Amino acid sequence: MRNHPDPAAVGTLLRHILELLDRDVANIYEEQGLSEYRPRFSPVVRALLAEGPLPVRDLAAAVGVTHSAASQTAAQMARAGLVTHTSDPRDARRRLIELTSKAHALLPQIQAEWDATVAAMAELDAELSMPLADLLTEVAQAVHRRPFRERIAAAYQR
Repeated sequence: MRNHPDPAAVGTLLRHILELLDRDVANIYEEQGLSEYRPRFSPVVRALLAEGPLPVRDLAAAVGVTHSAASQTAAQMARAGLVTHTSDPRDARRRLIELTSKAHALLPQIQAEWDATVAAMAELDAELSMPLADLLTEVAQAVHRRPFRERIAAAYQR
């Protein structure tokens, strides 16, 4: 019996790696007393710090996720008291996501964990044949050039 996913099941393997990494980061937050804070919140926090309040569509683009994923993350963050949804003064139909004072108060802890995670990733990358982020970026670019669905369809026809 194996304790890791089948290497041919790439989607399962990617999810497994993400779960391993996110679980350990979440454990660090838990140890620091930030039990409501999730690893997926950090890119949102960083984007909102850099850009200021953003509508979900722009937040999704800044973070590199789907509109749905950004909306779900913002909702989780709102439940944790880290962001608010306010009306856009330029367009009342749009809602802006904005960091709360609670989130700002946590920034030193969040930044310290982010810095430690970046250092840990550099250490992990040194053990790999190429940096993981470089490989994943390369994969994303290849799939954008030729979607995986097209590759599967072509394999069926061979």
